[in-house]
Amino acid sequence: MDFHFTVETNKSLEESIQTLEDSLKKESFGVLWTFDIKEKLEEKGFGLEEPFFVLEVCNPKEAERVIKENKLVGYFLPCKIVVYKDQGITKIGMPKPTSLISMLENNELKAMAEDIEKRLIRCIEMTQ
Repeated sequence: MDFHFTVETNKSLEESIQTLEDSLKKESFGVLWTFDIKEKLEEKGFGLEEPFFVLEVCNPKEAERVIKENKLVGYFLPCKIVVYKDQGITKIGMPKPTSLISMLENNELKAMAEDIEKRLIRCIEMTQ
């Protein structure tokens, strides 16, 4: 099993991020923060050749459920979705919640992670 889910799109980074934000809202996820890694590295004297954004996303209801089940899940929150260019191709991806949760060996959490993962994948697929 891959630890990640990644798709390619012909959309620009800006279009992809906007479409992703819109689809996340439909699933009751909000973007807490968009981190422009390329820009931050340039501020520090380093650089990337292509843009790389990390969106930290959260569904408060789901966050409450998983943290109440096991506080260690907080180590995985918020969920991250990345939007970046790779050799000129826009890619959108995330670490799979089921992959992360599998480290905790809890069937209740596994079921919650499966649901969250399906919803986030649906959001990412809408960007294509």
